[in-house]
Amino acid sequence: MKPKSKILIIAGSDSSGGAGIQADIKTITALGSYAMTAITAVTSQNTTGVKSIVAINPKEISNQIIFTSKDIKPDAIKIGMLHSSKVIDSVTKSLDNIKIKNIVLDPVMIAKGGAKLIDNKAIMSLKSKLINRVTLITPNIPEAEILTKTKINTKEDMIYAANKLIEFGAKNVLVKGGHLKSKLVQDIFVNKFDIKIFNSIRYKTKNTHGTGCTLSSAITTFLSCGKTIKKSCELGINYVSLAIKTNPNYGKGHGPINHLNAMNLKKKFRK
Repeated sequence: MKPKSKILIIAGSDSSGGAGIQADIKTITALGSYAMTAITAVTSQNTTGVKSIVAINPKEISNQIIFTSKDIKPDAIKIGMLHSSKVIDSVTKSLDNIKIKNIVLDPVMIAKGGAKLIDNKAIMSLKSKLINRVTLITPNIPEAEILTKTKINTKEDMIYAANKLIEFGAKNVLVKGGHLKSKLVQDIFVNKFDIKIFNSIRYKTKNTHGTGCTLSSAITTFLSCGKTIKKSCELGINYVSLAIKTNPNYGKGHGPINHLNAMNLKKKFRK
């Protein structure tokens, strides 16, 4: 099968394979597209937590982005872990160089086990330099709270936070509702013209490591294949929901989900 599209992932590595670059590659490949990478950091982690984080030099991150893209131009870009303001500066300058239209930003800030993955200066840089450059930003509730300095307890709070991000310059926002204690998982898509609530089954499992990385990569894949931004969100949410349902139950902590479930999806992509 020939890949349907080409995607560049800019994110950190997860040695356990459940999140980060590893989850991104699995997702994109399972959905039928071709994955390229620019690694921003190397983490030593497993399902119980993060042991260490080693930063990649910002210049080398830029080299990965530009050198790769000049040979194989991506149809879309997924951005994950950007742990420092220097890294964000490097990435934004690189994006200006390669000029790709479809960019999805997953503002990774806190690992599933609670470890902080980004410093405070980087959070400010993310808000001032990157949010307004991307097609879609996909924060979970803790990330949306940090970015907007608001408390989120309800779906109305989620919509309010999303609109705050629109005020910061975001074009489209998907606030992920997995952290709310509700019967269904509600993910809310917001832009200046529309609000759409996606309802999913909440599965009783601790195995949700890498759901955010997986969702943003799935959305990027569908977007790169010609789907609308809202339809891409819907399809990505469905993919992640099935991946949680069929998780392999690996590890002693927050285990990974099942990226291979997509092999059974029969999606028609627009060429």
